[in-house]
Amino acid sequence: MPRRSKQARERVPLRLPDGREVELLEVHDPRARHLRLSLTAHGPRLTIPPGASHNDAQVFLRRHLAWLHDHLTEDPKANTSSQSPRPGVAGNVMLRGETLRLDWRDAAWLHVAKEHDQLVIALPAAATPAAVTRALQEFLLSQARADVGRWLPRYLPTLPRAPRSWRFRVLSSLWGSLSHSGAMSLDLALILAPPPAFEYVVVHELCHLLHGNHSPAFWAAVEQRFPDWRAQRAWLRDEGGAIKVELRRLLG
Repeated sequence: MPRRSKQARERVPLRLPDGREVELLEVHDPRARHLRLSLTAHGPRLTIPPGASHNDAQVFLRRHLAWLHDHLTEDPKANTSSQSPRPGVAGNVMLRGETLRLDWRDAAWLHVAKEHDQLVIALPAAATPAAVTRALQEFLLSQARADVGRWLPRYLPTLPRAPRSWRFRVLSSLWGSLSHSGAMSLDLALILAPPPAFEYVVVHELCHLLHGNHSPAFWAAVEQRFPDWRAQRAWLRDEGGAIKVELRRLLG
């Protein structure tokens, strides 16, 4: 398979409508399909796909500058960025590398769903913060399981066997592990990361079914199945700490 180009990153100054200047991270991502502006734990980020010109990116950025301004100038007393979501309180949630605005709605039963650039939490009046946290965790688990379930059929035919089992946990330092019995564990925080970074970790652990070490043969197996692994490993090294913190915030 041809080697994919690596991401190119550049931090540039950006002037907000109120005259303030902030630092914007521009990421030229060969795997991106659309221009995307997001607010991460490290500040605003503009993702630029192949084929998008500098002018395209600037027009897109100007169109969404008011949205970014509003999110960066929230009243600090109302800002919940360091707290887990609380019923009715405005905030943001990361999912698959994007920052989604929380939208609270009245409902007869508690459920969570993604709608465009929002995460909708519908809840009855009697719902407690603990119930919201459980519902949010179940939503994240379902999303993570769906992603892994979509990727596994792509790689299993090239492996001697499938993992005996796989589950998600909240891990303090590792992104994943594979036991001697073939049980695979993955960090739930990966669902907050861009999908390529998540998929790389899955491929990494699957390749341990071939080689139980990090020998050159192991990395060759990873390379064969996921040529972009270096860029994704670098992303996890640079940004991974932030999504681990974010997951702990979401789950209280």
